[in-house]
Amino acid sequence: MKRVLTTLLIIAMMTACQPTTKQEAERSPIGENTIENTIANLTSNHSSEHQHRISKGVRQAASLWRDSDGTEKEFETFCLEHFIGNQQELDMVFDRLAHYFEHLYGYMNRITLELNRQIHEDRGPIHRIDQLFGAYSPSAHLQNDFYNNKIAFIAALNFPYYNLEEKNNLGSEWDARQWGFARLGDYFTARVPPVLMQELNQVYSDSRIYISEYNIFAGRLLNDQGETLFPEDMKLLAHWNIRDEIRSNYGQQGGREKKEILYQVMLRIINQDIPEMVINNPGYQWNPYSNEVFQNGQKIESEPEGTVRYEHLLSNFQALRKTDPYYPGMDTYIKRRFDGSMEIPQDKVEALFREYAASPLLRDLGTLISERLGRDLRPFDLWYDGFKGRSGISEEQLDAITKGRYPDAEAFNEDLPRFLTELGFDEDMSAFIAAQIDVDAARGSGHAWRTSMRGKPSHLRTRIGHDGMDYKGYNIAIHEYGHNVEQTISTHFVDNYFVNGIPNTAFTEALAFMFQRRDLELLGIDHQDPMKEQMEVLDVFWDNYEMMGVSLVDMEVWKWMYDNPDANAEQLKQAVIRIAKDIWNEYFADVFGERDIPLLAIYSHMIQSPLYLSNYPYGRLIMFQLEDHISDKDFAGEVLRIFSLGQLTPRHWMQQATGQQISNKPLFDAVKTALKSFR
Repeated sequence: MKRVLTTLLIIAMMTACQPTTKQEAERSPIGENTIENTIANLTSNHSSEHQHRISKGVRQAASLWRDSDGTEKEFETFCLEHFIGNQQELDMVFDRLAHYFEHLYGYMNRITLELNRQIHEDRGPIHRIDQLFGAYSPSAHLQNDFYNNKIAFIAALNFPYYNLEEKNNLGSEWDARQWGFARLGDYFTARVPPVLMQELNQVYSDSRIYISEYNIFAGRLLNDQGETLFPEDMKLLAHWNIRDEIRSNYGQQGGREKKEILYQVMLRIINQDIPEMVINNPGYQWNPYSNEVFQNGQKIESEPEGTVRYEHLLSNFQALRKTDPYYPGMDTYIKRRFDGSMEIPQDKVEALFREYAASPLLRDLGTLISERLGRDLRPFDLWYDGFKGRSGISEEQLDAITKGRYPDAEAFNEDLPRFLTELGFDEDMSAFIAAQIDVDAARGSGHAWRTSMRGKPSHLRTRIGHDGMDYKGYNIAIHEYGHNVEQTISTHFVDNYFVNGIPNTAFTEALAFMFQRRDLELLGIDHQDPMKEQMEVLDVFWDNYEMMGVSLVDMEVWKWMYDNPDANAEQLKQAVIRIAKDIWNEYFADVFGERDIPLLAIYSHMIQSPLYLSNYPYGRLIMFQLEDHISDKDFAGEVLRIFSLGQLTPRHWMQQATGQQISNKPLFDAVKTALKSFR
């Protein structure tokens, strides 16, 4: 994940808060006559070759100007004094801003990381003081300060904002430096009242803490015969570890019953009738089928969690909705998330996902899976794991290998260079990249925390038990390592600071998935199977089916919240469950033979990471096209080349990376071929 995924600082910048919806965002006092006069005067003072930049820059600066910044006359004087018409001076200012912003935002990111260590890392109980520091945003006043001292206006005037359509139309003619000019223009597009930025950070922090502590003690689960099925000390974080435990039990003795009981746990979480006392508490035994709780062998009364899960979702919506008046043309978080952050319109993402979920190929694959299982599909077969080849090695054997090799975070950290040399990077590059990454034991499922400057490490976090890193933790760690490798390459090897990164988080997910699918190879386990290639294609295709479904639920829930802004948590809960059932009935019921299943609402991202989920299925599509592109090329060399492209728009990045645009067709074509191998 992540996203997390990247940093609270970037989230704050991209979702700048403002007054409550009962108030109007403050308007610019700069009239059209003043704007036209300023443009005319600047054009006469400078060469006509600057006219386009003058027009865009003046209008951008005017849109951000407020009464507190000065009069209209003072605005015009400011523009005349601060517009830079000399290219040499413009380049110098760009380079200076790159230096200042890299260090300023880089150290702010580092401060935020340090303030959140107790929250994100496995460092013992979370105290209220930890929550307060974790929710504090040291950068809350940063942009406001830049408007007050006019740095923001100098940047907006000389490096104006280009919308997505303009970037896509003009970007093919831009070099890396011109892309940097355009990305600098993205920095100042809204004014951010610090008090509400801090409020958003608090809501975000609260929801992450809630999810990071949402553990189910599997060894305390009872079936209807009063039996326990899992090791006594097994602790599963919802939803990640529960899902992965379901996956790990395919082909295992007693696996069917284990999957069934975990499926019931998921339904209880979604419906919120899970007994509150069994969450993150090993002191009770719980039968998820009957929903009965026991202590010392005696049945006791319990209270359901109620609507807490949906209260956090609602709080995120309410905090983000307050930002809407600041974004003319992007007046919903949905638009900002897709048109803005993802740079792919929401309707195009949704259409791609619906085309995928409706594919007849999935119906054929569902039939094949049913035949391989020797039974009808059950809803939890969303996580069918039978296309992954593990050379007959059981989960227990894999656990033994990973726990023996990685007893703690430091042991995994020491192995980072070897992973890269195994993938074809030379020793010097392997050592350099690995040195930019620190490994921490995670409190939650794991994530990659991006650095925002050269010279400071990214952080890789995964769960590490008291007896070492189990295979689930290792698998997650390899995924997060892919994120960290991307983060290092796209920070250190891009042309300039302002193009550091990738087009959107789906692209970092792509490399994370590429690393993750090589996890056994990196353990030294050689899987020789003539059907390996076909199996991997079907595995990706089935995995992405589930992710398309949960992403469609996520998008529909946000549409519903905007249509029903005054809904309470109970109403939201009912809406989420209904939407999850509707998506299931439309795209999954015919495959699984059951209707009205709410399982697609289980993902914790929906609660803690607003509208993040679409990055996963999009990332898998990108991954597949990248894998196809590099199949006959040097893996390490192409990874370095491609992820050094920087933060272009998705359209231009894909064209330069693979010569193709993102679509379902390459994967559909490969699946057709793979399915023929099983007939």
